[in-house]
Amino acid sequence: MDSTLNSERRPFSIKLWPPSQNTRQVLVDRMINNLSTKSLFTEKYALLSKEEAEQNAKRIEDVAFATADQNYEKEPDGDGSSAVQLYARECSKLLMEVLKKKPRSKEDSKVTSDTTPTQTLFDISKGVRAFIEAEEAEKLLKPLMEPGNTYTKICFSNRSFGLGAAHVVGPILVSLKNQLKEVDLSDFIAGRPEAEALEVMNIFAAALEGSALESLDLSNNALGEKGVRAFGALLKSQSCLEELYLINDGISEEAARAVCELIPSTKKLRVLHFHNNMTGDEGAIAISEVVKRSPLLEDFRCSSTRVGSEGGIALSEALETCTHLKKLDLRDNMFGVEGGVALSKALSKHESLKEVYLSYLNLEDEGAVAIANALKESAPSLEVLDIAGNEIKAKSVPAIAACIAAKTLLTKLNLGENELKDEGTIQISKVLEGLPQLKEVDMNTNLIRRAGARVLAQALVQKPGFKLLNINGNFISDEGIDEVKDAFKKSPDMLGSLDENDPEGEDDDGDDDKESEKGEGNEDELESKLKNLEVGQEE
Repeated sequence: MDSTLNSERRPFSIKLWPPSQNTRQVLVDRMINNLSTKSLFTEKYALLSKEEAEQNAKRIEDVAFATADQNYEKEPDGDGSSAVQLYARECSKLLMEVLKKKPRSKEDSKVTSDTTPTQTLFDISKGVRAFIEAEEAEKLLKPLMEPGNTYTKICFSNRSFGLGAAHVVGPILVSLKNQLKEVDLSDFIAGRPEAEALEVMNIFAAALEGSALESLDLSNNALGEKGVRAFGALLKSQSCLEELYLINDGISEEAARAVCELIPSTKKLRVLHFHNNMTGDEGAIAISEVVKRSPLLEDFRCSSTRVGSEGGIALSEALETCTHLKKLDLRDNMFGVEGGVALSKALSKHESLKEVYLSYLNLEDEGAVAIANALKESAPSLEVLDIAGNEIKAKSVPAIAACIAAKTLLTKLNLGENELKDEGTIQISKVLEGLPQLKEVDMNTNLIRRAGARVLAQALVQKPGFKLLNINGNFISDEGIDEVKDAFKKSPDMLGSLDENDPEGEDDDGDDDKESEKGEGNEDELESKLKNLEVGQEE
């Protein structure tokens, strides 16, 4: 009987997402009919030809499916009903956009396959990642060959072009290069043999040579020096470039030198992203020359590039000339103390900074304090400060707290994976109370115990608009965990996971062991002593 009852009670669910291929085709057919057949639905708009309707219907369904599928991936445990609703809404919205854009006059009767109201973007990156050969390229890129098209932006990412496809693309790009402003060639040769990939790059580069691009993305192509030089004709001809992306391109010291050599003028460059490469110190010195030639730089990313102290100092000195900088991301390098001190000199000149990401740079106390002191006097509009994983100890907190206190627009603070302990955490907590815009605080893995966790929670839980506190990976007692959870009982979503907290955790430092032996009562005493501590006092 128990078995029967359990069977009857077992929940039964039906997955509504993803729809079958047949269901997707039915929807495409329905949209083709709506776009090409007169009805109450379309009487206010001009109709499309069958060919135009089919082309647009397929594009609409592809875009809507990709949007809904991305949404479903964030909630994979649901039944898919929200994804289905989003899918339908997106199809309906895009269908109306096509109808509204369809001109009534014969002179302007062309309908293109772009996905934006201004008909400027041609994007084939959506959908399944795939190889493209000549025949498919001709079909896929047909809209680019239509006379009078107004495309200024093209995205060929997520499709791998073979040599045959490249020969089809070449003449098309030549015909468009005088109107193109943004070109995305990221991840467009994946899986091709090196010789073929280099020849494909040469064809694309030659076709686009002489264009006046504002944005160029060559990321995720494992370029190396050979790949960079394969794009030499294109890079050398660019004098109006405002954005350049070279992310995950296997750019070594030699490749970085090639980049420096092949970009003749970057006086207009505003964005330079150079993430996840194998650049090293010598490569960083080459890239620093590009930075020096870019006085208008606003967004510089040189993260995870194996840059040490020498390269860090070179980049820092170059950044002194970029006084318009708004976003700086140097995460996951090995600048060390010397690199941190050099960087602090550059940061003192940046009044426009809004986001600073300096985690995992091995700054230690001296480097972190130098940077905190510099930022305290500059960057009045700072919104994001990330200095996680830098071996910062409690003795450095007065300088850091003074810096934070001066940033009234700060929305996100990351001090995770340092050694702030209760002493430093309580000092930080006090200044956070005075930041009205604060939304996220990350203090994970900081040797924090009950007293620090309690004060930090109390400082943030009542803050209007606050979204997330992460204090996982600390040494908070079971009683302390209960207190923190109780503080957030009305808004549990604001408190991150505590699965990795270790109530029995012990510090490696001998002095800390002595403190821990004094027990929980000492935490209350510590909190009391620190309540009236003046932020910014020297030790």
